Amino acid sequence: MSFFSIMVQGTTSDAGKSTLVTGLCRLLKQQGFNIAPFKPQNMALNSAVTADGKEIGRAQAVQAYAAGLEPHVDMNPILLKPNTDIGAQVIIHGQAIGNMNAVSYHEYKTVAKQAALDSFYRLQQQYDVVVTEGAGSPAEINLRDRDIANMGFAEAVDCPVIIIADIDKGGVFAHLVGTLALLSPSEQKRVVGFVINRFRGDISLLQSGLDWLEERTGKPVLGVLPYLMDFHLEAEDAVANTVTKDQQQTKLNVVIPILPRTSNHTDWDALRLHPNVNVTLVRAGDAIPPADLVILPGSKSVQADLAFLRDYGWQDYLDRHLRYGGKLLGICGGYQMLGESLHDPDGLENEQPSSMAGFSYLPISTTLAKEKQLKLRQGVLPTLGNAPVKGYEIHAGVTTHHAPLNAFARLENGTPDGAISPDGQVIGTYLHGLLDDADTLAALLTWAGAKDFTPFDYEALREREVARLAQSCAEHLDMEKLLTLCREFYQK
Repeated sequence: MSFFSIMVQGTTSDAGKSTLVTGLCRLLKQQGFNIAPFKPQNMALNSAVTADGKEIGRAQAVQAYAAGLEPHVDMNPILLKPNTDIGAQVIIHGQAIGNMNAVSYHEYKTVAKQAALDSFYRLQQQYDVVVTEGAGSPAEINLRDRDIANMGFAEAVDCPVIIIADIDKGGVFAHLVGTLALLSPSEQKRVVGFVINRFRGDISLLQSGLDWLEERTGKPVLGVLPYLMDFHLEAEDAVANTVTKDQQQTKLNVVIPILPRTSNHTDWDALRLHPNVNVTLVRAGDAIPPADLVILPGSKSVQADLAFLRDYGWQDYLDRHLRYGGKLLGICGGYQMLGESLHDPDGLENEQPSSMAGFSYLPISTTLAKEKQLKLRQGVLPTLGNAPVKGYEIHAGVTTHHAPLNAFARLENGTPDGAISPDGQVIGTYLHGLLDDADTLAALLTWAGAKDFTPFDYEALREREVARLAQSCAEHLDMEKLLTLCREFYQK
């Protein structure tokens, strides 16, 4: 078997597809396979930038890391970034081609499918194994026509499929049996086995159910993965929950509004997991608590999210926060909101030209442009002790200054990024991911007023968690059986 692919599909969203693919990438790499992750179509507002300036889903960048690879656009050829309840920006091979509503994109899928196939076949030429991730569930009957994310893709490339279900949600046997029953006969044949995810308790109490499942379906259970306490893996799309901590250890209180179109919310993972930082995520209608630092996050629809913040009282809250000496950090769309005005002359966000006043905490204005900036960046923070910084840009705005301002960062090519207000209370930057670096994180915590905090290395934590996941897969998956089933599938 010179090449094989295995596709992981789930009974529901958040069943554990991304997690299992990540674990398999690291485990198969450890076993000597030349392996790559792949997801034909991803719908998410969390994305990553590749070295050649292309945009892919964040989950595939994490999976590439687990496989020991640099992220590449062929790992996620189709990315959909929702900007309304019925529409999304469509990104093909790392480049935005425009906005489409759900009906228009359904018609476009025949074109998109070819892009996905082209990427898959290129990976097939370069790697021994491609571990492919599905999206949502293959049993979504309304999406079966022209499906390119689940069984439609598996049938096109003729690969075997694992179905994973989350037992922590309840109803795991109904999920697995029901999903299998709703597949066509040819789709059922390519399912080589099941994986049950997030199990707690004594496995012996589950055994009778596993035996029944195998007898009922004729499919083996390839493993039961345990619930990993306090496990962290960068989220594909859903906003991660805050972490319960010892409040006596808190050195800094951070408040972050959850916007209707928040993007790249992995930006604050390092703060959320830091032992000395208490992060409060504020949703629509929640009371806004006092804070040392407020972060305005990235947004896929900046004007609409700015209006949302005003509607829920954030202008008055931020004015008071700054008046009493608090600090404010805006990242990407949040940086644009800090300025005096936002202009959209081409109707990129609202389908018609529009302008809106910003919060006016920085003397800048931003004009949205059709061409998106996609770049990996590194540099230093001249106003914060020349601490190193690295991150990535994903934005479509051109920001200009109306008055002299100190740049927040000086980048590798000498260009400035962002700004810091003359009083040092407000920082804006286009750099996503800047808090992942331990030195940058320490510099910003110090700026925000934290003292005597514990050094925290988020990148080291990421490695420990991927290694822990791979070890769990090694202990609880029957990898020999899985590889045998794949071998038999390709020899049929």
